[in-house]
Amino acid sequence: MKEKILGLLKKYQKNLKQGLFFIAFAALSLFTSFLYLFSRKEVLVYKTRLDALTSEKNSLSTILQNTLSELEKVKSEDQYLKNKELEEEIKNINEGYKNVVSIYEDLLDFKSISKNTQDYDKLFAESLNLLAQRNYASASTKITSLSQKIKEETQKITSSFQIPENIASSNTPPSSGYSRQRVQTEIGSFMVSIVAADLNSTRVIVDTASDSDCHDNCPVLALADYISRNGAFAGVNGSYFCPASYPSCAGKTNSFDTLLMNKNKTYFNSDNNVYSNVPAVIFSGNSARFITRSLEWGRDTGVDAVIANQPLLVLNGSITFGGDDDPKKGSKGNRSFIGATGSTVYIGVVHNATVAESARVLHAMGIQNALNLDNGGSTALWSGGYKVGPGRNIPNALLFIRK
Repeated sequence: MKEKILGLLKKYQKNLKQGLFFIAFAALSLFTSFLYLFSRKEVLVYKTRLDALTSEKNSLSTILQNTLSELEKVKSEDQYLKNKELEEEIKNINEGYKNVVSIYEDLLDFKSISKNTQDYDKLFAESLNLLAQRNYASASTKITSLSQKIKEETQKITSSFQIPENIASSNTPPSSGYSRQRVQTEIGSFMVSIVAADLNSTRVIVDTASDSDCHDNCPVLALADYISRNGAFAGVNGSYFCPASYPSCAGKTNSFDTLLMNKNKTYFNSDNNVYSNVPAVIFSGNSARFITRSLEWGRDTGVDAVIANQPLLVLNGSITFGGDDDPKKGSKGNRSFIGATGSTVYIGVVHNATVAESARVLHAMGIQNALNLDNGGSTALWSGGYKVGPGRNIPNALLFIRK
């Protein structure tokens, strides 16, 4: 019986081993099948993505190629050439504007010495018409011709200037009051209108139409108005400024940018003249001090007047300006000045002279120090009435007041 039971147990163990083997094999087969199916699904997913990226790349390549083709077409055909043409037209417009502004201001200056300007006005109008028609080449030719005609006529007028026979010759300035005299120099004879005053009995002041700094659309007055409202007995136009009639002065009309202290002890343009090399003159009591650079002066309000302008003509008896490359300073015209010798102060105008020639004239008169003032259409001199001018309205003026 025991042996029979052992035999049955061995047979069961054998069958159990075979069952377990078949179960393991079946499980392995199932797992392998699962892995195969999973891997196949992943491959299909990645393949789908790869196909999509490939399609997108091909699409982008096509777009890029088309874009490059369009760019080449634009460069070689329409838009590129249009841009070049537009750049050229803008350049022509800018140059045309600059030229017409320059010639217009020359024409304004010419009108201050000649009343017969109808032909020049016509040429200027024709130039504007050509610019409006975008005929830049013809407009440039017309402007050049007008410029040349103005220069030639200006030279003709200045060269024909004759000092009246009744003007006495004298190289000595008056000790007081007004004088118009012929001054002899090594470069010729010049007419000078001059007012002299003694600083012991005369106070020099600077009056301004504005009460403080002004940078655009600034107030201006005639020299006669400055004389009247201050009870002055003499006066002359002041520093350079930007006239409202000049197109280039748009945005800064009637403004000036040099140092000045007016009769109310107010300093003008102080901030932009801290390091200024523009010469100046300071009046205090019975003395006048001329300095080569505004930066040499502080902001003392104990003095009577301060005004800067350029150039300095004469300093301590020596000529300090012999000319530069500024065509306006080198052209003939009426040249206003403020000067002093000791306690005698002078204001006046050297007629039909360049700025360098006016320096020689004042030196020949023995004036020890002199500063150039604004001139051209602003030139005005008053002594019991206009002796020169009246000129255009101005933002500031130098005045003689009785003490």
